[in-house]
Amino acid sequence: MKSADLDVLTHALEWLKNGYKAHLFTVLRTWGSAPRLPGAILVVREDGHLVGSVSGGCIEDDLADKARNHMLPKTASVMEYGISRDEAQRFNIPCGGRLQIVAEPINEVAQLLTLVQALEVRKLMKRSVNLKTGQVKLIQVLPEGLPKIEGDWFHTYFGPQWRLLIIGANQLGSTLASMAQVLDFDVLICEPRQEIRDEWHVEGVTWVEGMPDDVVLEIHPDAHTAVVAVTHDPKLDDMALLEALKSDAFYVGALGSHKNQEKRRERMRLFDLNELEIA
Repeated sequence: MKSADLDVLTHALEWLKNGYKAHLFTVLRTWGSAPRLPGAILVVREDGHLVGSVSGGCIEDDLADKARNHMLPKTASVMEYGISRDEAQRFNIPCGGRLQIVAEPINEVAQLLTLVQALEVRKLMKRSVNLKTGQVKLIQVLPEGLPKIEGDWFHTYFGPQWRLLIIGANQLGSTLASMAQVLDFDVLICEPRQEIRDEWHVEGVTWVEGMPDDVVLEIHPDAHTAVVAVTHDPKLDDMALLEALKSDAFYVGALGSHKNQEKRRERMRLFDLNELEIA
């Protein structure tokens, strides 16, 4: 499963390779109610085809119409929607809503390919565009930030897709998987018990073969990865937790009552995990 941003950029790359012209739009700032947050992206092809979103739909329609009529900016620039009440109503922007988007023509296959390849291997990239010259710079960074303009440069960030590794394919695991997919997480499932695995019904997940501790080591949890153990079997849950707590995962958790959680902490202490890691 690709992240929404990677899907947009991959489409843009294919369009450029096939000889089309396109524009990339990035939400810079919003005021009031806004359906898309800063950093959301949209690519519009010269014939009006588009992938991604920067609003609820009406702004996308306007940009597609501008593309078909060759009315989009020829250089990188800031566009603003919702300045007046009439405009907000025309573009169906929620009450009090207003947004700025950065529009830029994209035409370099090599530069876009470098960004796509970096995201495919889970790198966090800062993309900077000079609003006067159109020059683009790519830098691997940590941590990420919000889109901003500094002088003549517009900076935005592209990172790896958020991942959730679920240990256990029971009913709770399937509920977590469904919720995570709505939030654009890449969901990985580890379930060594075939009789439990046979009852799974959520599509679009990735099955990772092996015992929980081996699976955690295999996927190398990074700062965009969460690991949750829900098997209710201490032998399986603890195997995953022992490795996940040593990783860079931004969240590691397990299901259990207060009594069972305390017992789990006691078991973790036997394996030389410190109180900060266990907490």
